[in-house]
Amino acid sequence: MKFNLQSFNNSWYNPGSSVKIGCWMLVSRIFFETFFPWPSSLKRRLLTAFGADIGAGVVIKPRVQIKYPWFLKAGMNTWIGERVWIDNLGMVTLGENSILSQGVYLCTGNHNFKKESFDLMVGPITIGNSVWIGAMSVVGPGVTAADGCVVSLGSVVKSNLTESGIYSGNPAVKIR
Repeated sequence: MKFNLQSFNNSWYNPGSSVKIGCWMLVSRIFFETFFPWPSSLKRRLLTAFGADIGAGVVIKPRVQIKYPWFLKAGMNTWIGERVWIDNLGMVTLGENSILSQGVYLCTGNHNFKKESFDLMVGPITIGNSVWIGAMSVVGPGVTAADGCVVSLGSVVKSNLTESGIYSGNPAVKIR
């Protein structure tokens, strides 16, 4: 397949005003993407001010990237580990008491490589309650991780995960 990137057009995609995005980028750099351990309570308030739905007790470690907080919902007592990247061009929902370990990447966007114009595609990610996504794992667009499942270290999740399943590998497969 050959791409003609001159024909790429994602004008249909509008995540928010450039002023809102610019303000968020500044706040994110100062309070989220830094080594400095700002309190999670402050980070929760900032996310909420930018339109996120954040539950009580959410813990947000240093060096976290969140593309657009207005596309983020996190349930109570969820942990977001150091160097997590929530690349949420679309909605990301994190259930209660769930864990995104260090270096997890949640990616809601992709491109249609079958089209010459390489069209943008966006799909939500839903992480259920009491889910553990292990360090350095990747979760792709359109994935739902059902309640109680575990994803082991460095796995790549491209399809839905069943309740209480344990998954490992690239692509992640159910091992228990």
